[in-house]
Amino acid sequence: MLRLDGLARHPEAFGASWEAEEGQPLAWFTSTLENQAVFGAWRRDNELVGVAGLYVPDAPKLRHKGTLGGVFVRPDARGGGVGTALIAAVIDHAATCVEDLGLSVGATNTTAIRRYEAAGFVPYGLEPRALKVGDDYYSEVLMILSLNRTD
Repeated sequence: MLRLDGLARHPEAFGASWEAEEGQPLAWFTSTLENQAVFGAWRRDNELVGVAGLYVPDAPKLRHKGTLGGVFVRPDARGGGVGTALIAAVIDHAATCVEDLGLSVGATNTTAIRRYEAAGFVPYGLEPRALKVGDDYYSEVLMILSLNRTD
């Protein structure tokens, strides 16, 4: 499963962990996906090579903003625009249902930060020690894209 591959390869890039998800039944993943819009990229042979998701909270005071997350492209599919296309798909969909789209990205992941900036996201903060993997801490850059801004 592509998600587990991403969690295993890059534990510093996701709030979720391989250890917590690898033993979950398929029904658990199905339930999780029911609350999100998930986009995928496939090769011609129908192999899934990339994913990205949009989460929109149910709480009335938070429904105006979504979160782009779970972005992962298999290493052998990188460099061909898959990640950029997935991000664009999430943005296009988010524009139909939220006013702002946020994300967090590893502060040392300059490739991803540049890709998000090229898509229109702007950084607005840094969360030090956002993730702890083993004994190591990882900071994250917080970014936002205003979609249907009226103010």
